[in-house]
Amino acid sequence: MDLFDKCYQFTTADEVREKGIYPYFHELQSKQANEVIMEGKRRIMLGSNNYLGLTTNPEVMEAAIKAVEKYGTGCSGSRFLNGTLELHLELEEELAKFLGKEAVVTFSTGFQTNLGIISSLVRIGDYVVCDKENHASIYDGCKLCFGKKVTFNHSDMEDLERVLKTIPEEAGKLIVTDGVFSMGGDIAKLPEIVRLAKQYNARVMVDDSHALGVIGKGGRGTASHFNLEDDVDIYMGTFSKSLASLGGFMATSYKVADFVRHNSRPFIFSASMTPSSAASALAALKVLESHPELVDKLRHNSQYMRQKLVEKGVETMMSETPIIPIYTYELERTLYITKRLFDEGVYANSSVPPATPPDGCLVRTSLMATHTDELIDEAVEIISRVLKEC
Repeated sequence: MDLFDKCYQFTTADEVREKGIYPYFHELQSKQANEVIMEGKRRIMLGSNNYLGLTTNPEVMEAAIKAVEKYGTGCSGSRFLNGTLELHLELEEELAKFLGKEAVVTFSTGFQTNLGIISSLVRIGDYVVCDKENHASIYDGCKLCFGKKVTFNHSDMEDLERVLKTIPEEAGKLIVTDGVFSMGGDIAKLPEIVRLAKQYNARVMVDDSHALGVIGKGGRGTASHFNLEDDVDIYMGTFSKSLASLGGFMATSYKVADFVRHNSRPFIFSASMTPSSAASALAALKVLESHPELVDKLRHNSQYMRQKLVEKGVETMMSETPIIPIYTYELERTLYITKRLFDEGVYANSSVPPATPPDGCLVRTSLMATHTDELIDEAVEIISRVLKEC
């Protein structure tokens, strides 16, 4: 058998392209903003994770430019060797202060961060306990570790306790959950998770990729949202969303951070964040600290759009976050609706298996702090009309 047989037999994408409803790889020809030029036409951007709108902030862009002028375009090595810049250390120090943790370790991408944390901490004889709707990078981190992965039903605390009861008392246990779930936009039941972790002697890790800059005091994330900062052992986050850059981080105690720095293969064997990425993330963090009203504006926009969708009779999950999923259920219908929205001037994301259950397809919309009420009104009008026509 030829290794490439599976490639030649893969026809799904071609079949969708032939129907004219292929939803991926649209060409962006402008900045990542609340309105974009995509394939030559103006679209309202409702498919970005640029929650605070900082990718176009002048201070953030200027910081990236100055970093390239001073440090060049890349680091040409890992943090472990020649790739540590003063920028990396400053970013880690400032982020640790902001989050109230002893130490921060930065990684080159958010995906790598979950790989690096879980694979280094969960060893033979340990268990990682995973919410079934966690991000794919968490699942892949579980695959890389030498411990055992067990899952519990999404946000089902009775099922979590059932799973914890099956784990040997003497085993090391790490409960991992998204803080804000990327598809549904719902928030983890962190108070119950923390209570069960204490009862069953487990550690808690929260992936705050979609929570940093979105919920919590001044955008400090899920633990802050529930006043549980001292009860969460590890915060994981990314710079590619609210902090308008590229990379990821782990915030934790000094000893845990030092262990990961010296044992995490994705950290040790990857080139470090580029100077421009580190500088823009640091600048975005400073903007967030100086302008907590951005978080309030994002919350207003989220509530405003949910209200307008409800008024139009659009079925959504009533989350508390800027992620507003619109249920479309069937795969082909979802792709068709997304294509119609795109043609009418609204960019949103098709969420289909494996990101959703087979009968739970949806159109994922997400808001930015920089959206205006007028833009939201225009987008909602288009969404409701397209849904009715479909």
